[in-house]
Amino acid sequence: MNDENDWYGPESATFGDRLAAARDAAGMTQGTLAKRLGVKLKSLQNWEEDLSEPRANRLSMMAGILNVSMVWLITGEGEGLGAPDDEETLPPDVTAVLTEMRSLRAEFKARADRLGLLEKKLRVLLKESAPHDS
Repeated sequence: MNDENDWYGPESATFGDRLAAARDAAGMTQGTLAKRLGVKLKSLQNWEEDLSEPRANRLSMMAGILNVSMVWLITGEGEGLGAPDDEETLPPDVTAVLTEMRSLRAEFKARADRLGLLEKKLRVLLKESAPHDS
């Protein structure tokens, strides 16, 4: 990870993490944001839990309501939130554990990406080696 304090970057957080953090920073409950977006509470909960993703029009509305960029919500880059304010008030040992957890998440993501590439490569090899019907 490039910056161990990059709480919301692509290596540290998911779309759902960034959405929940931006909603919290805006002082909104899930119910309030869902109502303002015109969606069911369950839809918003699924977005925050990374079980589904909003359509582009809802994403645009969400960014405006939460005062962050769409790019930041999607990738963690651009105009968004800084590190949580409470990070400075945490004991050093807690901060160390959180930093290690972010590092592990980044490692898991990198390995999952690598696994995806290997799966694609295997599919190509299997397709090439399959007997062809004449």
